[in-house]
Amino acid sequence: MLIGLGNIGPDYDNTRHNIGFEVLNALAHKYGASFTLQRLALQAQFTYKGRTVHLIKPTTYMNLSGKAVGYWTKLEKIAPENWVAITDDIALPVGKLRLKKQGSHGGHNGLRDIEAVLGTNQYNRLRFGVGSDFPKGRQADYVLGRFSTEDHLVVEAKIARCIEMLESFIWQGVDKTMNFFNE
Repeated sequence: MLIGLGNIGPDYDNTRHNIGFEVLNALAHKYGASFTLQRLALQAQFTYKGRTVHLIKPTTYMNLSGKAVGYWTKLEKIAPENWVAITDDIALPVGKLRLKKQGSHGGHNGLRDIEAVLGTNQYNRLRFGVGSDFPKGRQADYVLGRFSTEDHLVVEAKIARCIEMLESFIWQGVDKTMNFFNE
């Protein structure tokens, strides 16, 4: 299961905070999958090398992502080692990608809620760097803003790299994928 974190609605389309949604949109497009509104999420699925891959975009808004993640991982009986939460990260430069097996929420409210609902931080996450070029106290405005034209070009290339990473995760697992892709 691949879980893209973001906020629903046109006001949030193409914002830094919705990079998880953007990655899943690109992946769904590549494999001809379509999202449908289901309980607590937009859901799609496709088959990759004989494995069913579930794509989840929570409709609970970023700060309540745990509710949707808890529901779908339980419904599909998918253990934490077999899913990845894809999220924005202001601690990484624009376009920097980092796959981790576990860790803190790092101040990210979506990851914080997943951790609170599931009672663990032992799950995979793919952090997509969105940079931190904002004045003190303006973090919310920054992550809810859109990428500059220059940054958008970097982001598009890195979304393609994310897809390669996620395909590797599906086929080879997190350890091999981290060893090959993490910089």
